[in-house]
Amino acid sequence: MSGIKASGQKKLMLFTGRAHPDLAKEVSDNLHVDLTPTSAYDFANGETFVRFLESVRGSDAFVIQSHTAPINQWIMEQLIMVDALKRASAKRITVVAPFFGYARQDKKHRGREPISARLMADLFKTAGADRLITVDLHTAQIQGFFDGPVDHLFALDLLAHHFESRLDTSRVTVVAPDAGRVRVTERWSDRLGGVPMAIIHKKRDPDVANEVKVFDVVGEVEGRTCVVVDDMIDTGGTIVKAADALFDHGADKVVVAATHGVLSGPAVDRLKNSRISEVVLTNTLPIPEDKQFDKLTVLSIAPLVARAINEVFSDGSVTSLFGGHS
Repeated sequence: MSGIKASGQKKLMLFTGRAHPDLAKEVSDNLHVDLTPTSAYDFANGETFVRFLESVRGSDAFVIQSHTAPINQWIMEQLIMVDALKRASAKRITVVAPFFGYARQDKKHRGREPISARLMADLFKTAGADRLITVDLHTAQIQGFFDGPVDHLFALDLLAHHFESRLDTSRVTVVAPDAGRVRVTERWSDRLGGVPMAIIHKKRDPDVANEVKVFDVVGEVEGRTCVVVDDMIDTGGTIVKAADALFDHGADKVVVAATHGVLSGPAVDRLKNSRISEVVLTNTLPIPEDKQFDKLTVLSIAPLVARAINEVFSDGSVTSLFGGHS
């Protein structure tokens, strides 16, 4: 190569693990930046090996990995990628985790429990991450667990736009499936022009994972189209029972919007056989063909992630993408 490259010139490099290559390719297409060639494989005993096939020295490195099943394998792979970048003298390393694993374990409910979301943040910091980009954390305060900048992206505009063109908003009530979603539901209400809100009061059995008992609906839902909004759908139990409670209180129609489609175990069968009219998710997590069904709509989060990466790289404002919210 002839000439000398100015030492102050920044270079964006994009890396992906093996968890969700389709999303990473979409992000790279939106950025018009190729994914850096990477060799990644597992040894016979399950250990992960990663090596980048180009020099990363001095680069502004963005490492994309969505924490899908098997979740621990892909988290470990991303940690190893960050460590490799640090040791190869990348100038800044940003972890891009569209779905941040262990985010539900953000506090102790009872004695002798871990706060695994904090542990996750510590692991990435120790590995060498300078910054974190993620989408719709389970609770916003998780940003405080990471000792560095966190860019918290919201899928609200993407999801809300989908419903605006399909529903009569004068008949819409936005529903929080539990008290923890009230703040998000308020934002949905504002985004849809001040539509009414409702809250479902529920109680979990602390000794049984993913088990929810719906109690009551607070708010006006009779004769209305209910949009139930949540950050994720895991086994589908919460959402289906919420829909049943809404219909019991006279709802005319129920649709669901969630950012992360975990879709574990019986989720697909529950949703497919429920009275819910439509389930709208983003592709922060891969949704394979065997988990797709007629009522499911999947919207791409890639343009939003790409815009956030571009703002970070160019020292712009990520919060400007969301009207100042973070």
